[in-house]
Amino acid sequence: MNYHEQVAALADLLRSCDRNFALTGAGISTESGIPDFRSPGTGLWTKYDPIKTASLTALRRDPVAFYELNMTRWTSYVACQPNNAHLALARLEKLGYLLGVITQNIDGLHRKAGSRCVWEVHGHLRTCRCMKCAADYSFDLLVTLLNSGQNPPLCEKCGGVLRPNVVLFEDQMSEDFFEATQILSGCQLLLVVGSSLTVHPVAGLPQLARKLVIINHNSTPWDEQAELVIHHSAGTVFQDLMNVLGESLQNG
Repeated sequence: MNYHEQVAALADLLRSCDRNFALTGAGISTESGIPDFRSPGTGLWTKYDPIKTASLTALRRDPVAFYELNMTRWTSYVACQPNNAHLALARLEKLGYLLGVITQNIDGLHRKAGSRCVWEVHGHLRTCRCMKCAADYSFDLLVTLLNSGQNPPLCEKCGGVLRPNVVLFEDQMSEDFFEATQILSGCQLLLVVGSSLTVHPVAGLPQLARKLVIINHNSTPWDEQAELVIHHSAGTVFQDLMNVLGESLQNG
């Protein structure tokens, strides 16, 4: 089956299945200028040890170094814009082809693209909280404090260290993850987009779907179980898919 036949088959699957979701990983956002984590030579975790730089232990041991290493990367996401894949998923939801998006990403691009039902299983960069008293604040406060020279940023109420509401290595999973495992009950079709499917427990979610389509540049452990595996740019695949469906990305 050539590429165009694969896209046509994907359109047919979306038309014929009723309870459909998407599961997205870092690879969907690379076309928006955000590097992924595991691509050979370019992935972030090929350059840095995540346990030493982006773990709960790293934050507790040396919060100053933690913010020096991570904050520039996180704040850079704010300027990034959704690409064709994000826009298409939002449009597919609006048209009724998808019930929502489960994402491993913290960049907020699905919401920015217009997706309404989004489960951010690894958290997000909209808020932060105190590690001591659990008081909640806007992520903007974290940025303001760091830009003013306060590193680590401290809670205004108790003086505890603030942390972003993202799921770090060694953290418990977010409430969105547990909700996602529930909403996938009865899933007829799961589109996996830009995920290596190697990070657990999210890597186990495909087992909850009756049918699986994987759109990713590299192979995944679930390829043999998938109805379709498309090794191509997600943005291109979804633009071509919308053309086959007779829909525009600009009407989302």
